[in-house]
Amino acid sequence: MMNGKASLNRNAQRIVDQIIADSERFGITYARGPLGEHLIDAGAATAGGLEVGLRMTEICMGGLGTVSMALDRDNEKWPLSVTVHSSQPVIACLGSQYAGWRLSHEKYFAMGSGPARVLARVEPLFEEIAYSETDASTSILVLEADKPPPSAVVEKVAAATGLAPGALTFIYAPTQSLAGSVQIIGRSLEVALHKAHSLHFPLDAIVDGAGCAPVPAPHPDFLQAMGRTNDAIIYGGLVQLFVRGSAAAARELAEQLPSNRSRDYGQPFAEIFKKFNGDFYAIDPHLFSPAEVIVTAVETGDTFRAGEWNGQMLEQSLG
Repeated sequence: MMNGKASLNRNAQRIVDQIIADSERFGITYARGPLGEHLIDAGAATAGGLEVGLRMTEICMGGLGTVSMALDRDNEKWPLSVTVHSSQPVIACLGSQYAGWRLSHEKYFAMGSGPARVLARVEPLFEEIAYSETDASTSILVLEADKPPPSAVVEKVAAATGLAPGALTFIYAPTQSLAGSVQIIGRSLEVALHKAHSLHFPLDAIVDGAGCAPVPAPHPDFLQAMGRTNDAIIYGGLVQLFVRGSAAAARELAEQLPSNRSRDYGQPFAEIFKKFNGDFYAIDPHLFSPAEVIVTAVETGDTFRAGEWNGQMLEQSLG
């Protein structure tokens, strides 16, 4: 599973090229930055939209995931949902999609996602992911931000990845935008993988997975927008993982994986964030997981379910 043939950066570059070639359709603007870097505004000063949000999610996953959107008449209040799937979920979600690269300079701060992370390998997580790319000629980073990165950040990414600024593409959209909301909602599978990792479940035993979560209305206030996107997964996300190993191990993973196992479960995320005075890292990390999980042990044929859809909390948060 974790070999050198997945080509996260090449896969993602193909999607980037498509977006740039069809910029009017996707509602984005494309420009070159002062150092020659490629800049795609997907929702800051541009309209962006749901479709480019889907493509951003695919880019975040290094092209190793399928991402779709559907309407469900049975869900009267939040019928629109984003579904993601990957047959290489560890590489796609943890090796690429996870927003684990903190980038800052003076007043600028953004979390970086995407295949540039696998080149930089500046996060401790990569000590446990036996996947690398040594032949990438271009790379992409997706930023949850309302403006392009300053030159100092571009230089930092270039130095870490070993690529010239002109070989780098930065795609950015704020959480308050439609595209930004969708690419965050598209992390239902990723948060399940990250939670499984924190529970010390062997990553190489996770062989396939899919997840979905409802799409909330965007909100102009950053805190409310962040709260809604997090709550959509925490209280409304559904993930199924397919794992190797014993039925007992699959059962234990299912029981520990849902968000309701967290001590901070039971309030809208915006309120939890305020309670901890805006310190994201003071929040129980086990909260960041889907509401419902299904874990299937492929070698025994057993399936285990845990967690719950929490309509009351979605009502409070998503409105």
